[in-house]
Amino acid sequence: MENAEKKSFWQSGHKPTLFGSFLYFDISFMIWGLLGPLAVVIAGDYPMDPVQKANLVALPILGGSILRLVLGYLADRIGPKLTAQLGMLITLLPLILGWLWVSSLDQLYVVAVLLGIAGASFAAALPLAGQWYPKEHQGLAMGIAGAGNSGTVIATLFANRLAQHFGSWEAVFGLAIIPIALVFIYFSIFAKNSPDRPAPKKLSEYGHVLKQRDAWVFCALYCVTFGGFVGLANYLTIFFNTQYGLSAVQAADITTICVIAGSFFRPVGGYLADRIGGSKMLMMLYAVAALMLLGVSFLPPLPMVVVILFIGMMCLGAGNGSVFQLVPQRFRAEIGLVTGIVGAAGGLGGFALPLILGRLYQATGSYTPGFIILSLIVAASLILTFIMQMKWKRSWLASMPVNVQADSVNV
Repeated sequence: MENAEKKSFWQSGHKPTLFGSFLYFDISFMIWGLLGPLAVVIAGDYPMDPVQKANLVALPILGGSILRLVLGYLADRIGPKLTAQLGMLITLLPLILGWLWVSSLDQLYVVAVLLGIAGASFAAALPLAGQWYPKEHQGLAMGIAGAGNSGTVIATLFANRLAQHFGSWEAVFGLAIIPIALVFIYFSIFAKNSPDRPAPKKLSEYGHVLKQRDAWVFCALYCVTFGGFVGLANYLTIFFNTQYGLSAVQAADITTICVIAGSFFRPVGGYLADRIGGSKMLMMLYAVAALMLLGVSFLPPLPMVVVILFIGMMCLGAGNGSVFQLVPQRFRAEIGLVTGIVGAAGGLGGFALPLILGRLYQATGSYTPGFIILSLIVAASLILTFIMQMKWKRSWLASMPVNVQADSVNV
């Protein structure tokens, strides 16, 4: 055991499984985010009011949030590899339906909900990768597998271009079958469950976690950071098209820039949170994000709003990593359970954000009220974090042995 602990990251774990987890996560996030950029193109075939557009891009996020709990439970019971394989096979259903079946907006809503199975992928991908690695390499392993959220960038960059090239948005759903089929083949051959996979959890353990206040606090914090990131990633193409008159491809390209900021600063947030404390990092990130969203509410010229949204998305992405720097400090023994619950809450935040922007735009004819409300929600999260930080310092330190307090708690 001592020798195993001295192994470097590249000497430990199982690299084909880590790569397979990344690919599964990446392609699944790409599919999960297809309707965000395509909504502007689809509106040409099915005219939609602002609320209907918001519903279209919000439903996959809601589906992902709910189905994450299902896939998380299955990963615990039957193993993350088989769960991931089932997830990929079921993901083919909305792709085939979107390609060959949809002929009305209501049918498209059905496809949108079913796309949630792709969004639930991290409930299997992250445990599959993480269970292979010792504690000292968990952060890097989870970071590499979790970098698959960059799949959203693939969707915003290529979905509308492919729709334009093939003359049909339905063709994009058909084309998406190719990469997920290739990943399924690789994954089935090379990915493996860890021999050290923990025993399945009892349903009573979920109930025990949900009785604890801190679990709900983390849900609220992640609801704002991840929910803000994924909600904006899915809605910004509509925003840029409606507010600034950009074409579908142009609006998606600019959205890509903002999504890159949120995707690639997640590990940075976790790294910095390790250094200065998750609560301090979150408070700084929430403060800047609130100011940026308030800045967007003034609807400044396009170059300025892109810079503001880039910084805001960067803060929300980094905030995702900061939240999960705090979670293990409070829930060491129940980290798997809490990760699933908190992740599902993040999806609910992403579902709510497009609805806030879409409904208020329809009611007022402006995006200003919606972004002001989003800014206030982020500011409220800052206040919650400040209050909880003081309580955590007292309660967490008091509950730990004196000789490990200084090294173990960094809130």
